[in-house]
Amino acid sequence: MKKFMVFAAIMLLASCTGKKEVKQYTIDQFYKNVAISFSDFSQDETKILVSSNETGIYNVFEINLADASKRQVTSSDTESFFALGYVHGTNQVLYTADKGGNENDHIYLLNEDGTSTDLTPGDAVKASFNGFSLDKKVMYFISNKRDPRFFDLYKMNVGEWKEEMIWENKDGLDYAGASRDRSFIATVKSITTSESKLFVTNLASGETMEVSEPDKPGLYSASGFTLDNAGFFYTTDAGREFTYLVRYDLATGQREVVYETDWDVTGSWLSRNEKYRIIGINEDGRIQLKITDLSTGEAVKYPDLPGASINGLSISDSEKYMILNLGT
Repeated sequence: MKKFMVFAAIMLLASCTGKKEVKQYTIDQFYKNVAISFSDFSQDETKILVSSNETGIYNVFEINLADASKRQVTSSDTESFFALGYVHGTNQVLYTADKGGNENDHIYLLNEDGTSTDLTPGDAVKASFNGFSLDKKVMYFISNKRDPRFFDLYKMNVGEWKEEMIWENKDGLDYAGASRDRSFIATVKSITTSESKLFVTNLASGETMEVSEPDKPGLYSASGFTLDNAGFFYTTDAGREFTYLVRYDLATGQREVVYETDWDVTGSWLSRNEKYRIIGINEDGRIQLKITDLSTGEAVKYPDLPGASINGLSISDSEKYMILNLGT
């Protein structure tokens, strides 16, 4: 204990001997910081839907990709509104908001006349958007409407907006994603802060298989399915110092390490038609991307982004555009 106290004192004294210039900012500069996040491409991919707090609170905006002009879509001054996506084939959009900071987020439909419809009502209900079907005719979301402790998976047909449960979370697992047709879902069970179990359930048969390896404990995270539902991707640190990406064959149970490096792999994404694969890598606290054109096997270069970390990304359905959300 004495040795530790002496060491701590030396460190404290050393920190006080040097002078360091600290840059000062005004409160006006602080308030002018704007946070913006991407949500969706328009059907013709000429505009994007974003959330921005430039009004002092989060609202939904639309940005024209041709000239970067911006149009404010919502005008809330009490609750933060976060964009979810365009309702293709209409002039409607989806957004999410809670009431008074109660964290019970609902999904709202912004109608063409400017009115809003709560698609997931209920005082104690919390709902999270889970995307659209490939043909954009079905909207998916998870909700704790049935039981406040558990989140179930629901769908709504666009235009009808009537909910239908497609997976009941009977075992209290954490929903971790689904195949694009929602015929398979991934779930996670947390064991400790350094161990979890990963499962995939076939909704048609009701069969659940454990993807994590019982003899290789570690943290397991879902990272998406292939378009044909043959493969499932996940990241894990089982047996390694860093997390790595694995492909799991749903028919045979065989595993293949897809990518590993001397940093943690945070996840992977496939573009709509699987032309591109993106792998996220946490390089010393900054997310970097490895983008591969799967039709040629060649790496895809993107602009150098000095000092910035990638907080999110999305590739348009046509696979012509990629949006990066950056932070510093």
